[in-house]
Amino acid sequence: MVAIIKISASLRNVLQYNENKLKENVAQLIHSGNFIKDTEKLGFTDKIGTFEKLNSLNERTRLKTMHISLNFDPSERLEKETLQQIADTYMQKIGFGNQPYLVYQHHDAGHPHIHIVSTNIQRNGKRISVHNIGRNQSEKARLEIEAEFKLVKAQKPKHSLADEIKPRFVPRVKYGKTETKRAVTNVLDEILPTYKYASLPELNAVLRPYNIVADRGKEGSRIYNNSGLVYRVLDEQGQKIGSPIKASDIYNKPTMKFLEQKFAQNQEAKQRFKLHVKNAIDLSLIRQPGQTLFELIRSLQKEQIQVVLRQNEQGLIYGITYVDHQTKCVHNGSDLGKQYSAKEIQERCNPRQTQRLLQSVRQEQLQRSSASQQQSNNSGFGLSAFKEVMEALAKEEYETSLASELREGQRKRKRKRLRH
Repeated sequence: MVAIIKISASLRNVLQYNENKLKENVAQLIHSGNFIKDTEKLGFTDKIGTFEKLNSLNERTRLKTMHISLNFDPSERLEKETLQQIADTYMQKIGFGNQPYLVYQHHDAGHPHIHIVSTNIQRNGKRISVHNIGRNQSEKARLEIEAEFKLVKAQKPKHSLADEIKPRFVPRVKYGKTETKRAVTNVLDEILPTYKYASLPELNAVLRPYNIVADRGKEGSRIYNNSGLVYRVLDEQGQKIGSPIKASDIYNKPTMKFLEQKFAQNQEAKQRFKLHVKNAIDLSLIRQPGQTLFELIRSLQKEQIQVVLRQNEQGLIYGITYVDHQTKCVHNGSDLGKQYSAKEIQERCNPRQTQRLLQSVRQEQLQRSSASQQQSNNSGFGLSAFKEVMEALAKEEYETSLASELREGQRKRKRKRLRH
């Protein structure tokens, strides 16, 4: 079981989100706690009125609404009564057993899950402290509930690379298989708060394996000039498919303004995690001298580091990005230092054998993608989203590398002047 707690200043938005799911027939109100009326007799006025009455008792607290989701393994088929018991047990264990709460079962994702809405303002007007509630009370409750109800544990031994790299309970978005907006929201809820990315291309390097891309539009377009942002679903060939979803239409509002704040925070936060990637690369090359680039990539995968290569039409590699799923950080090669850039990494590996493998892989890719590329050209999409992500990353890495070279040149000229 995975528990996600969000604390909001807007009771109406949280409640309306779940009520809209009822109207769309993708959710059910299966339970309530500490309301005057029985669950099946509660109207919207009863629900919002109860919470608003409590919230009004404490004007100093800004964040009062609790929105909790309890997520279960896709293999589990839990009866409504079991979900009710789990919800009651969880709320009791985190200290909200006496608070009013609503329990919605959602049916819009690939795994069973429930949403719980409550307030942290008590009947005496005092606030229940939620500082570190996720790390402390919720984590303890999760472990105890997994044991009590014999649930699949969220933390399992590692069995495969896919289990190591991908966050649990967040499947790749498959257009037409699930409700698109909900599927995209599930991925963003997992990725945006947990990964440290300092630009849109870096974020897209993480989102791409989930068949999602954050798209600002082309430079000069209306959406770009207005700092707009949409999220697009991709097919298996990396082509955009279906209608774009405005960031402002998604529940947590992952807009460009929101992301820019994250970029600034993450740029500094991820610096201290560079060493993990650098050490993993260096140790792999020391242990197995002369290995090919692809052998290095497989070695890094065992350390939960995903390598994103950028290649031109001839298959030549001109850029590299490392997505560290252990520290949840994204680093361009040039961010780590010159010796970890695409050019230097290829030189440190077996360049001749790597190039032969690259040519073989490139020919296979061209054969496989020729039909899908023709289809995308006919549909008017032009460049694949994958290529757009790669080009954006390349531009960013080039600018970083250029700035580094300029600084190095300035230092050399300064040393030369001092000698003379």
